[in-house]
Amino acid sequence: MSEHSKLQSEITDEELIRRFQEDDFSAYTVIVNRYKDQLLNFAYRFLGSFEEAEDIVQETFLRLYRNKHAYRQIAKFSTWIYTIAGNLAKTELRKRKRRKVMSISDMGYEDRELEIRDEGANTEQVANSALTEKIIQRAIDELPSRFKEVIILRDIQELSYEEVGSILKIPLGTVKSRVNRARLKLQSKLRDIKMPSL
Repeated sequence: MSEHSKLQSEITDEELIRRFQEDDFSAYTVIVNRYKDQLLNFAYRFLGSFEEAEDIVQETFLRLYRNKHAYRQIAKFSTWIYTIAGNLAKTELRKRKRRKVMSISDMGYEDRELEIRDEGANTEQVANSALTEKIIQRAIDELPSRFKEVIILRDIQELSYEEVGSILKIPLGTVKSRVNRARLKLQSKLRDIKMPSL
């Protein structure tokens, strides 16, 4: 197995960041490849906008690059990088609230015509699935921030309760309580909405 392949699969995040701190830039590339999709999904769920989520992820990796020596191995690397992305996403939400402007694209509509191509897929099922996803995302967007962040980290990113607590700097009991309350709020919101049948 080549050194590059070994970097891709076997080496822990903590070892990768240690190597990057020693100016091994290939380790940085592996970290980016390992985390870019997870962080994009996390930021998108938080903000509801792919464009803003991409900006958050780019800024997260830029901060990692500039502040590589800020990481200390007292915490899991994943906790550290999610904390950076989460703080950036929360800052963006605060800016958005200050602007008090809601564009059409923020509501999930694009200012271009939708093109549906029949490539053998059941277009009705695809459309229903996309609609269901939008309904769920809108329900998540409407949650208060403290519930939104725990539900995204725990149920969507599938992080452990302990990791969620470390990222948000709240006790384990608080994490579990907020997750339960967030799930109840989501169920309540979704119960009143007729979901498309798949």
